Amino acid sequence: MMTNADKELVFSESVKAGKRIYYFDVKQSRNGDKYVAITESKKIVSGPEDNPQISYEKHKVFLYKEDFEKFTNALNKAIDVATTGVPPTEETETADETEPVEPVDTNIDIQF
Repeated sequence: MMTNADKELVFSESVKAGKRIYYFDVKQSRNGDKYVAITESKKIVSGPEDNPQISYEKHKVFLYKEDFEKFTNALNKAIDVATTGVPPTEETETADETEPVEPVDTNIDIQF
């Protein structure tokens, strides 16, 4: 039998990274809007070696369509810095956030 949680799941992809698994799920809200749920699941092993207790620690981030572009831009910048080791310049950071500026004539003619 399909539950409400199953009905709202549109797409799912997982990425295994050591003791962690990242789930990228596209879900549909009741009003039909789609959003992304990113879940980090980390395996926790505790207790004695001969009788370990296994549990999972989970963290979730929800991204809604109005924030997709901002999130993607910030994530790409962070990955670029992590890859290259070079932080973006102030000019690069503000270029995405501002409107183009028209050149201003700074010639001033003063007569006495």
